[in-house]
Amino acid sequence: MKKILAALPLIALGTSAYAADECGSVSIADMNWNSATLIAHVDKFILENGYGCDAELVPGDTMPTGASMIEKGEPDIAPEMWSNSMREALDKGVEEGRLRFAGQSLSDGGEEGFWVPKYMVDKDPTLATIAGVIAHAKEFEHPEDPELSAFYTCPAGWNCQISSGNLFEALKLADAGFDLVDPGSGAGLSGAIAKAYERQEPWFGYYWAPTAVLGKYEMVKVDFGSGIDEAEFKNCTTAEDCENPKVTMYPPSMVQTVTTEGFAKRAPEAYEYLANRAFTNAQMNGLLAWMEDNQADGDVAMEHFLTENADTWTAWVSEEAAAKIKTALDNL
Repeated sequence: MKKILAALPLIALGTSAYAADECGSVSIADMNWNSATLIAHVDKFILENGYGCDAELVPGDTMPTGASMIEKGEPDIAPEMWSNSMREALDKGVEEGRLRFAGQSLSDGGEEGFWVPKYMVDKDPTLATIAGVIAHAKEFEHPEDPELSAFYTCPAGWNCQISSGNLFEALKLADAGFDLVDPGSGAGLSGAIAKAYERQEPWFGYYWAPTAVLGKYEMVKVDFGSGIDEAEFKNCTTAEDCENPKVTMYPPSMVQTVTTEGFAKRAPEAYEYLANRAFTNAQMNGLLAWMEDNQADGDVAMEHFLTENADTWTAWVSEEAAAKIKTALDNL
C-alpha cells in the first residue's frame, strides 16, 4: 500500500505531462478509397511529427470502423467518415460519451449531381440549367439509338442509381427524349466522361465529388432550379419504392472526422488539429487526379500534399507543431 501511495504523485505528474506533451499510441482508420487513405497518411505524419503521437494505420471501412469505435473504442480516429450512412449509430455513440465529431473532413461535404462539361457551358451558359439541357436534348447523342438522347446514370446495384433514376423521372427527362444509359461500372461511367472530353463532345449524366475524374475534367453541376428539399430527398428520392418523386438538388453528404471520446480527452491539442483539418472538394479533386496520374499511394500523396501545400496545412496546426512538421519533411 505504501508503495502504491508513494507512486501516486508520480502517476499524477506523469499523467499531466502526458496530456500536455504527447498523445501516446493512436490508431487511425485507413479506409479503402483514395481520399480517405490520403487523409489518414496526412494525419499520421502530422500527429507523429507535430504532436508526438505514436500513430498506427489500421485497415478500415465505414460500417465496421464505426461499429468498432462505438463498441470497442478503437480505432481512435476515423479521418473520413461518410456519416449519413450510419447516422443514428454515430449520434448515439456521441450521446453515450463514446465518440466525438471532431470536424469536417470535406468542408463542403460530399457532392452529387447531374453534370455537363464546362466547354459546353462556355459556349452556351443555358446548359448550366436543366431547362437548357432539355432544350438541347438532341445534342446528347445516345450510344445505341440515334432517336434518343443519353443520360448516363449510376451503375446498376449502386445506391445512387435509385436517386438518379427518381430524379430522371421527376425532371421528366424521358418526355424530352432522354434515355437512361447504364455505364455498367464506375470505370465505365468515368470512362464515358473521359471519352467525351477527349473528343470535346456533349455529355450529360450523374457523378459525384471528390473524385479524380472531376479533378481532371472540368464539369459544371446542372442547376434544377429547385433548391434542396432534404425531406423529399431522404423520404422519396433515395427510396426505391418512391411513387411520385419531386425535383430537388442533391444535399451535400456529411463527411466528418470521428474520434473516440478517450482520444479527445487525453490528447486535446492533437484533437484540435483534427477539428481544424478540412479539405475542399476542389483541393481533394486535384489531389485525387494527381494520385491517379502518378499511380501514387497514400504515403506518396501525403508527402506531395504536405510539401506543396504548406499554406493550407500550417493553418490547421500550432506554430510549434508546424515547425516540427517542416523539419520532419526536410528529413524525408
